[in-house]
Amino acid sequence: MRVLLTSAGLETEEIKEYFVNMADKDMSLVKALFIPIAAINADAIAVLPECMKDLLKCGILDKNIDVYDLHAGMKFEELQQYDVVYLCGGNARYLLERINATGFHKSLMAYINDNGLVIGVSAGSLIFSNNLENHLGLIDTKLDVHCATGEGRGKLAYPLKNNVKLTNTCALAIRDFPDGVEIIGA
Repeated sequence: MRVLLTSAGLETEEIKEYFVNMADKDMSLVKALFIPIAAINADAIAVLPECMKDLLKCGILDKNIDVYDLHAGMKFEELQQYDVVYLCGGNARYLLERINATGFHKSLMAYINDNGLVIGVSAGSLIFSNNLENHLGLIDTKLDVHCATGEGRGKLAYPLKNNVKLTNTCALAIRDFPDGVEIIGA
């Protein structure tokens, strides 16, 4: 399991380096699936180029990034060809609705449980927490993003407290339960 839940993506050098280490592969060979469907309003759409830059600044080649609009399902076997799935921010309820309606939730959770690497940004992080009905259930806690103050750096005790807060410069890294859950950044 390799999941990085963020408010603002690979916003800091520390979070970027953590992601590169999680990928554990020559970044020029990494194949990424970029999912921007949550960006349904002007503010979220305006941030999409920055999200794409997250992947490019790590050394992932543009030709190795596929954009997926979630208007159809994707089988687990097809999803396995990707080294990372990047879930952009925007409207978490709409993103979760599309994931569940297309059956992508089954493939995505199987991918995560098969050691697939996932980055969630804002709404792309919230879908894994219990903020919304029919969430993906990766973490059994409420997750707040874009907070002025967040959790302190370090390992988190499991079960997680009722509400985990992330600033734009920290991330919740999940490698394995219960020992591999930590806050990186500040």
